[in-house]
Amino acid sequence: MSEIIGVGVDMCAIARMQRALEKPRFAERVFTEAERAYLTGRGKGCAQSAAAMFAAKEAVAKALGMGFSGGVMPGQIGVVHDGAGHPGIELTGAALERMRAMGGARVHLSLSHEGDMALAFAVIE
Repeated sequence: MSEIIGVGVDMCAIARMQRALEKPRFAERVFTEAERAYLTGRGKGCAQSAAAMFAAKEAVAKALGMGFSGGVMPGQIGVVHDGAGHPGIELTGAALERMRAMGGARVHLSLSHEGDMALAFAVIE
């Protein structure tokens, strides 16, 4: 039986993300190359998807028990989508090292949108 070793949740305002995306360096600093490619294909839904991805990064950082510190950076927490469009997490660098040090093997992710808010919930087992 798997054990839950970390839980995190975060919300992000879609309008705030829209403003942030107007700054060219923001997306390069926060999102992986694959995430930026995904967002490019989202058209009018770009800010909504970006807000959910950003909330996911924050939720996972919280589940890791340290936020963005100790070398863990947003670009090391990548939101990926399977063939059916379901979201998942791909960790690299210090984020992956931290999860392994905690004894974690998998991150579960749920994303949602309502009105001007995006929400992410992450569980590490």
